[in-house]
Order: sequence, then structure tokens, then C-alpha cells
Amino acid sequence: MRRTSDGRGKAGGGVLIALLGAGIPALVGAALHSHVGEPYRETRLYFATQRPDGRPPVGKGEFMAFLDREITPGFPEHLTLRDGYGQRRDEDGTVVHEASYEVVLLYPEKEAAERGARVERIRQAYEEQFRQGTVGRTDAEVEADL
Repeated sequence: MRRTSDGRGKAGGGVLIALLGAGIPALVGAALHSHVGEPYRETRLYFATQRPDGRPPVGKGEFMAFLDREITPGFPEHLTLRDGYGQRRDEDGTVVHEASYEVVLLYPEKEAAERGARVERIRQAYEEQFRQGTVGRTDAEVEADL
């Protein structure tokens, strides 16, 4: 018995292998990067405590009053406060070590413009009230399921 082939079997098998080869990495990628929740913005604010005029650093009570008065009204949800210890370089090149506070804010990405303006008002209020040169800020796009 003689068998003949017109090449369709080989071509069909090659297409099947190609499809499987392309599909498996996509499935693995989807499993490794599954979307969790909705798009959110994470803003971190870094508050130094040393005062330039030699007065004692901003204390915990003072900072908590500032948090309650200036930050919480604009960000009543998804706020985390962390005590920190940081360092920065002064204008004259001296490295300053100091206690600090980090505030982490989470809010929907669709509110980023409005909330970003609130963040800038918070930074300005702290800089003026405690005579700070700047309040550090970082922003990141995240996904959150809250």
C-alpha cells in the first residue's frame, strides 16, 4: 500500500503548533499579571521635622493636629501614616538626619487632578506652618481592591 501526501497535514500541524506556542506565553502572562481592582493613584508625602530656626522638631502631637486639620478632610479614606527617619542635604552641603513622617494616600485615578490640587495645598500649608523648605512627593499609578 502506497501513501501519498499533498502537504496539508504538515502545514496544518505547523499552524497548530504555532497557535499553541503563541497562546501558552499569553496565558502564563495573564496569570502572572492579573488585574486586581480598579485604577488608583498612590501619593506619598514626606514631611521633615527639623525646624530651620533651631526650635525643637515638629512633635507627634503637632503633626497629628496638622493631619487632622489639613489632610484628613481632603482624604478621609485610604490614608496611612508612618513614622520615619530620613536624611537630606542642606543648602550648605551638610547632611541632616531627622525624624520624619510619611503619609500614603490612595484615591481613584479618575480623581487625580482634583486630589492632586489638594495635595499641593497640604504641602504648602506644612511648609508655611512649620517653616520647611519642601514636602517631598511621589506619585504612582496602582491597582487597588479596597
